[in-house]
Amino acid sequence: YADGGSRGNPGPSACGFVVLNMDGRVLLRKGKYIGITTNNQAEYQALKLGLEEILHTFQSRSVHVYMDSLLVVNQMKRIFKIRNRDLWPVHDAIQQMLLQFEKVSFDHIPRELNKLADAEVNKALDNEQGSPAEHVG
Repeated sequence: YADGGSRGNPGPSACGFVVLNMDGRVLLRKGKYIGITTNNQAEYQALKLGLEEILHTFQSRSVHVYMDSLLVVNQMKRIFKIRNRDLWPVHDAIQQMLLQFEKVSFDHIPRELNKLADAEVNKALDNEQGSPAEHVG
């Protein structure tokens, strides 16, 4: 599960991801403040960081990605074109990373089902900003 968010668009941004095994047990949860970016950039960074962690920590070759960003999911599935040139570098980096996996699937999920990753985003933003602010969703 991966999520990114900005408080403002662009604004202070963070990404978060949660890795679960096939039994639904949480293996790793992580959030990271990434500076001032757009919401879509934060969503892509969440995907990239999550995939990097899976490759380096778990050496898994099969991954199911769940995100509430319909844009990112459909761009990764090549259903939508990437019109925003600012997203090209991170998208290309992810495409190269995907070559290291045997199987990758991307599924869009409702925001309500992405609460674990969303919590990591808000925790990273709160830690960076010093106090809880308006949470992104």
